[in-house]
Amino acid sequence: MYRFLLSRQWVILTLLGLALMPVMVQLGFWQLHRHQDRVAHNELIADSLAADPVPVTELTGTERQPAAEDRFRRVTASGVYDTGHEVVVRRRTAADGREVGYFVLTPLIREDGTALLVNRGWVPGNGDQRTFPEVPDAPGGTVTLTGRLMRDETTEATGIKVREGLPDRQVMLINSADREKELGRPVLGGFVELTDTAPRPAPDELAQQVPEPDHSGIGAHLAYAVQWWLFTVAVPVGWVVLLRRELRDRRAAAAAGPTADGPGREAPADRRDAPAGTPARTAAGAGTAD
Repeated sequence: MYRFLLSRQWVILTLLGLALMPVMVQLGFWQLHRHQDRVAHNELIADSLAADPVPVTELTGTERQPAAEDRFRRVTASGVYDTGHEVVVRRRTAADGREVGYFVLTPLIREDGTALLVNRGWVPGNGDQRTFPEVPDAPGGTVTLTGRLMRDETTEATGIKVREGLPDRQVMLINSADREKELGRPVLGGFVELTDTAPRPAPDELAQQVPEPDHSGIGAHLAYAVQWWLFTVAVPVGWVVLLRRELRDRRAAAAAGPTADGPGREAPADRRDAPAGTPARTAAGAGTAD
């Protein structure tokens, strides 16, 4: 009864199911790991934002980048803004995530002569990407700032490609090594997203601050993981359902018996009463003989 499982159709179906099951299990674990990474990332951001500010030199230096676990940590620094080397970072979105403009990147010259790159915030474009946009003036004199510490941007980390021939004082990435060449002085690794300045300028003299990174959403990765595992379970269940249907159909066909004059079909009426071995033509004409 089960010999049909060796047919080409059933062999292919079985092998396909066996191949798909481990793949779907792995896809489920891949989505689970993405969920776990997102949760850990959110916890890192939340802990960093909740921590007390520390001097920036505790977490970075001229010969090193901030550690990955120190991203988003709140830091403090004092110095004088070097507006002569201020640049804007192209193609950055506003807090609403829709309008495209620029980040304002201004070096802060510290007392020891080293520089710290400060992202002072976002400004809109002026419709002509070849010209420098209107930028709020940086506060004069010595300032003390607080901000979120970030690692250098790279093409590998951001997917943003560095373009050649950009207009004057415009860059694509915030990178301390690149700016160090332009400044001609040591630059601390990474940069700071400004959140507060003392003395504080008037509101209309401030760029739009970069919002805190989202650390509340976890995405649908866990749901996708469960979905892949349910698909895995559905494969053998579906195989069994198809097997039972095939068996039912075969048993029904066997119960119906063979067709076309086989043992399960009733003989024609003109042959039903004829003696055994009597030709059909003779039996049919017996009543009309002379």
